[in-house]
Amino acid sequence: MEQKWPQQLWLVRHGQSAGNVARDAAEAGKKLLIDLAERDVDVPLSELGQRQAHAMSGWFQALPPEAQPNVVLYSPYIRARATANVVLGHLGRDRLLAAATDERLREKEFGILDRLTPLGIHDKYPELAEQRAHVGKFYFRPPGGESWCDVILRLRSVIDTMTREYHGERVLIVAHQVIVNCFRYLLERLDEDAILAIDRAGDVPNCGITEYRFDPAAGKHGKLVLAQANFVAPLEQTGTPVTHQKDQPAAPKS
Repeated sequence: MEQKWPQQLWLVRHGQSAGNVARDAAEAGKKLLIDLAERDVDVPLSELGQRQAHAMSGWFQALPPEAQPNVVLYSPYIRARATANVVLGHLGRDRLLAAATDERLREKEFGILDRLTPLGIHDKYPELAEQRAHVGKFYFRPPGGESWCDVILRLRSVIDTMTREYHGERVLIVAHQVIVNCFRYLLERLDEDAILAIDRAGDVPNCGITEYRFDPAAGKHGKLVLAQANFVAPLEQTGTPVTHQKDQPAAPKS
C-alpha cells in the first residue's frame, strides 16, 4: 500500500516578534492594552527573532541534502512569513518541491479580545473572562474570534492536503504556538486534557522545532510518530537566547 503520510514533518513556531515583546511590557506595567499599532497579521519579528530564525535555519541547512525539508508551508502572518523566508534563504527556494503560504496556518483569531492583556480583558469584558473560566480555553470562542477547536478544524484540511500532495516528502511548517499545539493534538491523537497539560507545561519556544517521522510499523498502515518536541539546541549551540513568550494577545486567565 502506498505511504499516505510525509516521510518527515517539522513544526516550527516563528521567531520572537515585536508583539511578544510588547505583550511582556504591557503585562509587566499592569496595562490594559498591548501597545501595538499594527494588525496582528502585520506584527514583525524582533531583532532577536531574526537571529533565532537564522540559528534555526542554519541547523536545517547543515542536514544532508536528502534529509532537509523539500516542502515549506507557512502562515501568511509577517512574523511567520519572515521566519520562513530565512529558512528558504538557507535552503534555496529553487531546490524545493514546494514553498507556499497557507492561510489555514494563520494565528488563532482573538476577535474583540485582540491586544488586550489579561487585566484588560477582566476590566473590559468581565463576563467573557467568567465564561472562559467556566468553558475552558479549548472550547472558549471570543466574539469574532476562534476556539482551539476552530483552529483544529482548519488544520484537519491541512493534513488532508499533506497526505494528498506531499506523501513521502519532508515537510516543514512555520506558524504559531497554537498551531503547533493543535497539530500535536491531531497527530498524536490527544484529547482536551492531554493537549492542555502540554500547554500548561510551558509555551512553545520561538523557533523551537517539533519533529515527526513516518513509522511504517505504527498504526494500521503506518503513521507519523513524534521524534522530538520543542527542540532548541540550534539556538543554544549558536548562543542565541531562547524565548518562550506567549503569543499576543492573551486569553483571560482562569
